[in-house]
Amino acid sequence: MLKSLMVTKAKEDLEQEIVEKEEEKQRYLVEKAPQVQSSGLSLAQLQELCLELHAKIEVVDEERYDIEAKVMHNTREIKDLNIKVLDLRGKFKKPALRRVRVSADAILRSLLGSKHKVSMDLRANLKSVKKEDTEKENTVEVIDWRKNVEAMSGMEGRKKMFDAAKGPAQ
Repeated sequence: MLKSLMVTKAKEDLEQEIVEKEEEKQRYLVEKAPQVQSSGLSLAQLQELCLELHAKIEVVDEERYDIEAKVMHNTREIKDLNIKVLDLRGKFKKPALRRVRVSADAILRSLLGSKHKVSMDLRANLKSVKKEDTEKENTVEVIDWRKNVEAMSGMEGRKKMFDAAKGPAQ
């Protein structure tokens, strides 16, 4: 109840503020830019009026340029001061992040939006492997290499290898 009253009061204040700004804008325009009476003026008077308007435009442009320059200077100064403040604080401390576990469905919902109901079972697409097949492949004949080292060493061993390779080809 209190919250709704505060919201209605804030809305009323905002509407009142908008009306006041519009009235202030109208008063400023009437004061600074009065209506130009150009009817019934001779050519010389019109030219003089144009010269006055151009002079006023130049003054306003000069003021606008000066204000823009001041604003740019102030923004640069604010940025420099912010950098100095950060430097004076010293090292930046990074907050310790917690690990969050998110499922694939939650990731898809966040990417695609809540209106898409997509469920993705990642294990369904995996290839199934039978344990029997892997055991058969692993039962390759293992020969002890130490028995053959002395027989194959030296020139005689190389000759045996050469003859073995040459023999079946003929």
